[in-house]
Amino acid sequence: SMQISGNKPCSCPSLKLREVASMYFTMIAVFLVILVVALQGLAPRGSGFPYKVPLDPEGLLELSWNVSYPEQVVNFQLLIRDLKFGLLFGMSDRGEFEDADLAVLWSDGHNSYFGDAWSDAKGQLHMDSQQDYQLLGAQRAPEGLYLLFRRAFSTCDPKDYFIEDGTVHLIYGILEKPVHSLQAINVSAIRRGLQRVQLLKPNITIPEMPSDMKTKEITALNIVIPSQETTYWCSTTELPEGFPKHHIIMYEPVITPGNEALVHHMEIFQCAATFDSFSHYNGPCDSKMKPDQLNYCRHVLAAWAMGAQAFYYPEEAGLAFGGPGFSRYLRLEIHYHNPLVFKGRRDSSGIRLYYTATLRRHDAGIMELGLVYTPVMAIPPGEDAFVFTGYCTDKCTQLALPAAGIRIFASQLHTHLAGRKVVTVLARDGRERQVVNSDTHYSPHFQEIRMLKEMVAVFPGDELITTCTYNTEDRSKATVGGFGIMEEMCVNYVHYYPQTQLELCKSAVDPGYLHRYFNLVNRFNDEEVCMCPQVSVPQQFSSVPWNTFNRDVLKSLYGFAPISMHCNKSSAVRFPVRTASLPELPNKTPSCR
Repeated sequence: SMQISGNKPCSCPSLKLREVASMYFTMIAVFLVILVVALQGLAPRGSGFPYKVPLDPEGLLELSWNVSYPEQVVNFQLLIRDLKFGLLFGMSDRGEFEDADLAVLWSDGHNSYFGDAWSDAKGQLHMDSQQDYQLLGAQRAPEGLYLLFRRAFSTCDPKDYFIEDGTVHLIYGILEKPVHSLQAINVSAIRRGLQRVQLLKPNITIPEMPSDMKTKEITALNIVIPSQETTYWCSTTELPEGFPKHHIIMYEPVITPGNEALVHHMEIFQCAATFDSFSHYNGPCDSKMKPDQLNYCRHVLAAWAMGAQAFYYPEEAGLAFGGPGFSRYLRLEIHYHNPLVFKGRRDSSGIRLYYTATLRRHDAGIMELGLVYTPVMAIPPGEDAFVFTGYCTDKCTQLALPAAGIRIFASQLHTHLAGRKVVTVLARDGRERQVVNSDTHYSPHFQEIRMLKEMVAVFPGDELITTCTYNTEDRSKATVGGFGIMEEMCVNYVHYYPQTQLELCKSAVDPGYLHRYFNLVNRFNDEEVCMCPQVSVPQQFSSVPWNTFNRDVLKSLYGFAPISMHCNKSSAVRFPVRTASLPELPNKTPSCR
């Protein structure tokens, strides 16, 4: 007895329940035939699926996929190494098993079934009345069962997840016992987890590589991964003395075989150029033994996160590497995620840089957009979607950008633990023109440098507006802006060419207006915020009673008060820009999908 439920939007052709049921049973029949006949004649495995990620920490489930933009579909190939009685695979807003969109393969011990399902707010599974995970085939191989299926980005079904640019939270569950129906699956009692990926990878043409290209691998040195869930491992390396200027033109991950599910992300940082000597280090980043100098290695050269491919620079630009004024000292940081607490695993993962002495036409640069790191920007506790906006104003781009403009080709979004969405838009003459990068399912645990689908040209007088959305429902105190992990940031590191002197183009609310806010809070409450100069802004925020009035006034302060603009050169000297009032942007109502 199959229940078929789910309501459909009117724009879709309506199907009578009986037809849906018969289609559904036909599909099951097809699937049984497929499993019995173990399809031959499929395209050879591995071809045509360029992107790959392990779903679970043991690597029993391996997902490969490709994207067809003309058809607006994603094709999936899922390798199940040890199929017991089926599995769940799907997507949800932030990786929850409630309100999730799922493809389910299950067996009652005799027959196997496959279908598109959804879970409600309680986690109960229901068969979807519109079957949008389209099964393409299944194939047994020595390494396990390959399941091939496809899914359109947008399905016109309210129970389905809309696949868009940015992070997607994939979820999986393994059925270890036979189940007599889909409804009988208890999602809270199965082995399950989530994996974050960028499904909609940009369809870039790979630039031609020069004949004099060299490589340098910066890796961990056969270390033992600590037997704990989370480790940040730091190690240092140096370039030879007198190493001349080169351009990095691409880089890719080097992962020790067998550790694909443990290496979560990696970054290479360049240290400050001021060190004459340097203390080398190889150990956990949070260790007391770590030399203080490593804290001055903050300039990102390369970053990789699970599921990312090789990163290519556009053919007319490269990242300066070596030469006068370039620090020879580099720091590699690897985040190991080891939830099953494996012991004694050795690792030599890292990043392979490809560089050339034949310099390309432009040096690439990195510019920070968003909010200044300052406690004047604070999020009250218990907020489900609190918004901050940081501006790179027309005055700053007018002063700092060349007349021919710059081209942004990649972007890395960054917040701390409360960040949930980040978007940067380009505005010209007070109108939004283009989205630079948007991630509406952003996770602070998955920050990769992403190549943009198309380059964004920014000209003098343009504005770049970065908006971050935060959730502080699990916090009891105000969260202020700053460098600490429990403080917040709102940053978009944009990668662009040609490099300019502008390293940072950010804003914050004018501190004078924050002073007025605290005065107002005192007037309407019992003078709780101390206004004496020796009390810090975080202390002042922590004494605000967070009633609706104080929350709403803070929101409007951040929305309407004048901003203080930071328009900084590399030397941390500011371009001379005066405080600006907020630009007015027209309200765009999104067109219905």
